[in-house]
Amino acid sequence: MSRRRKDFIIKTLLLFCALSSLIFLGGIVLVLITQGIPILETVGIGEFLFGTHWYPTHDEPEFGILPMIYGSLIITAGALTFAAPLGILSALFIAEIAPFWLKEAMKPIIELLAGVPSVVYGLFGALFVAPIVQDLFNLPTGLTAFSAALILGIMVLPTVTSIVEDSLTSIPKEYREASLAVGATKWETMTKITLPAAASGISTALILGIGRAIGETMAVLMVAGGSPRIVLSLFKPTRAMTSTIAAEMAETVLGSNHYHALFGIAIVLFIMTLGFNLVADRVSQRFHRRFTALK
Repeated sequence: MSRRRKDFIIKTLLLFCALSSLIFLGGIVLVLITQGIPILETVGIGEFLFGTHWYPTHDEPEFGILPMIYGSLIITAGALTFAAPLGILSALFIAEIAPFWLKEAMKPIIELLAGVPSVVYGLFGALFVAPIVQDLFNLPTGLTAFSAALILGIMVLPTVTSIVEDSLTSIPKEYREASLAVGATKWETMTKITLPAAASGISTALILGIGRAIGETMAVLMVAGGSPRIVLSLFKPTRAMTSTIAAEMAETVLGSNHYHALFGIAIVLFIMTLGFNLVADRVSQRFHRRFTALK
């Protein structure tokens, strides 16, 4: 076999591997559209997105998913409120302050936490965190949006910490040396030079954390309480979109409105996740251009 032919075969294989993700994504989108659109035609997109009642098995079924959208967003916001500052400060300590031996010990531990199955976090939340939350705040049940947000925050924390730490480590050391040379303190260098220079990586880490939290299923299903209604307090049960799909898909009749409604929820979840990724890419590019201009 000639060298030119070998190169052609290798390029073709590599091209197929590169396009395979697009092929799989296209298949997922096609299935979601074909199975989810019927419910939008039946109840209307406005009633589906903004309806406040989810009674898919009643004699007069209602398919409003606004409580699930709200539940997903409030849990994700709570998780990020917990994980963002703790993750950024942890990454700052590892990258800028911790001695080499401590850094080498902490990084594998953080990466190990990122690999723990979500069902383990769910069990930990349901059996340990929820009773503590119930006793601490004198609640009728500890299975609340707050408990779910706390567990998701712990799950997101390794992702945020790891990405931010990699971003901080990649900053040229000349930036730090120049700051210290003009009289800035270590803290001033970290807060006014290092963190702004790593803004692109930090924003990417936060968006990926949001994507991880809003797409989580088992931990939310086990800890959030599963109440499909809009709650104004984090200390009440709620339900996310992912847990609704996981809890009800096995009970639906193939081809029924309930079945198509669950795929409709999946479409909404897919669009939200896609939106977060596009925002992350846009923010990353903007910070990258600003960072390049400063150089």
